[in-house]
Amino acid sequence: MPTLVEPRRDRTLPSTRQGVSRRGLLLAAACLALAAPSIRLAALAADELTIETAAGAQRFTIELVDTPESRARGLMFRRSMLPDHGMLFDFKTEQPVAFWMKNTPLPLDMLFIDGQGVIVQIAADTTPFSEAAIPSRQPIRAVLEVNAGTAERLEIAVGDRVRHPIFAR
Repeated sequence: MPTLVEPRRDRTLPSTRQGVSRRGLLLAAACLALAAPSIRLAALAADELTIETAAGAQRFTIELVDTPESRARGLMFRRSMLPDHGMLFDFKTEQPVAFWMKNTPLPLDMLFIDGQGVIVQIAADTTPFSEAAIPSRQPIRAVLEVNAGTAERLEIAVGDRVRHPIFAR
């Protein structure tokens, strides 16, 4: 019985195509980054806020996100954040909101804040990558996301006041 011999497959063609594809993707990503609107860069500029707790004032360097696009992206894909940093989601008016952790590898504490700057709810140690909804129990103005464990470590509690220009005096 004759032995079947398969024709030799050229293994360089797929990897060459793959290399061109990778270069194309990198070039496209670089072009996209350069074409990003300047408003997005401005929205993520560093800002500061203070939380008045029973243990004393706690200061944070924050990124303020206040557009639908920047709020939708949030902290997705970030793998780390400095201990005294956070992201403040400003919804401009009080409204019910819900968050999820899709594409977010960083465990977080979410501080739900009303229009007067009072923390009304805390979702502690959220689950990375979870698509489960984390809703506000009442209308809120903003949500501050910080590293998981921060609220407990700094004794941040419901009723504490957040000082930042977006909140009414």
